[in-house]
Amino acid sequence: MMTPMAFDETGTTTSAPLPTSTPVHGPAPGPDGSALARAAGGAAGTRAWTARALVVGIVLTALNLRPAITSLGALLEEVRDGLGMSGSLAGLLTSVPPLCFAVFGVMAPRLARRFGPGAVVCAGMAAITAGLVIRPYAGSTGGFLAASALALMGIAVSNVLMPVIVKRWFPDRVGSMTGLYSMALALGTSAAAAATVPMTDALGGDWRSGLAVWAALSAAAVLPWIPFVRARGADSAQSAPAADAGQADSDGLRITRSRTAWALAVFFGLQATAAYITMGWMAQIFRDAGVSAGTAGVLLAVTMVMGVPLAFVIPRLATRLPHQGPIAVVLGICGLAGYAGLYAAPAAGAWAWALLLGISNCSFPLALTMVGMRARTSAGVAKLSAFAQSTGYLLSIPGPLLVGVLYQHSGGWGLPLALMAGLMVPQIAVGVLAGRDRIVEDEAVR
Repeated sequence: MMTPMAFDETGTTTSAPLPTSTPVHGPAPGPDGSALARAAGGAAGTRAWTARALVVGIVLTALNLRPAITSLGALLEEVRDGLGMSGSLAGLLTSVPPLCFAVFGVMAPRLARRFGPGAVVCAGMAAITAGLVIRPYAGSTGGFLAASALALMGIAVSNVLMPVIVKRWFPDRVGSMTGLYSMALALGTSAAAAATVPMTDALGGDWRSGLAVWAALSAAAVLPWIPFVRARGADSAQSAPAADAGQADSDGLRITRSRTAWALAVFFGLQATAAYITMGWMAQIFRDAGVSAGTAGVLLAVTMVMGVPLAFVIPRLATRLPHQGPIAVVLGICGLAGYAGLYAAPAAGAWAWALLLGISNCSFPLALTMVGMRARTSAGVAKLSAFAQSTGYLLSIPGPLLVGVLYQHSGGWGLPLALMAGLMVPQIAVGVLAGRDRIVEDEAVR
């Protein structure tokens, strides 16, 4: 783990001056203190390099947290035909992401304590790469699911640790760094949705190549985290007092006793339900309404790309408000309007519905921001992030599966869309509860 740093709003590093009682090894300073100045300058240079590497790592990681899912949504019909899947089984496939996020995400804080968050994220990016390379060529539905689970395991641990990394190394810029991370995540999501079909066509029309090509992006994301893996031992010694203090603060934290933590977990689960239904099924809704496959992919990309600007604006706005509930209400209303439009005129108003649902899906960066705001320490954020995301994703598992079952047995999209709209009402309610100015450490100490 690296030594915690603070950054001012201009993006420059700030640090305490070297104490005069601390010995400086190496050549003794001359009358002008040149050795001490060189030591301080070297430390500042290291901090600046670390900051730049972290930003690059965070952005590349965020770019890779959704292409494994949205690329599959764009080619779901081809994958179903190629593997002989029924509609119900395809619904199960769209439920695999939240299942993996729930199961593997809870492991992230423990792994981070043992190996360091940088090492865990690095391993997560490697797992995504391996899963994306293997799954298209697995040759069976079972192999496809297993390789998908490997990639999703890497996504799950990185999902949980990103708010922790932001809180730990950018404590004074939680809103702006969460916005940058969320914006990159939305960009990766939308790029995969828009580009997968054209790239598949360019690669000869084979859906396997169209899915496997995204492994190149995740392989690139491994690189910026490698220095943090190698530097963990030295950094752990330097940051031990801060880590011990954070651990002491969180030792008595019983996160399940916090009403705010539960509200945030349910909010996370309901927004994840809406997001994975959208990523897994929205392109198919448009295709069934007569929209071409390419245009349906672009519409899905429009929905995802709305998160690029809004994911940067919403966290910054949320950190400036005493209550984030009003933002949750506005986003929920946009979702209700989008579902109503998909039911009434899916093809005629396709672009409008894609925009409205894109706005609604920005509940995700709002949830991430509230995770960082509802805990006092980085250790508390780690516990809250793991609880909210694991519990939330567990709650979201039935949603995409139910949509597939309702679609297959009703022969249309009326019942699935009614389900989506119905779930938006409790999402608004728990978003208001989670947005209250509360700290989970105050609610959940023993």
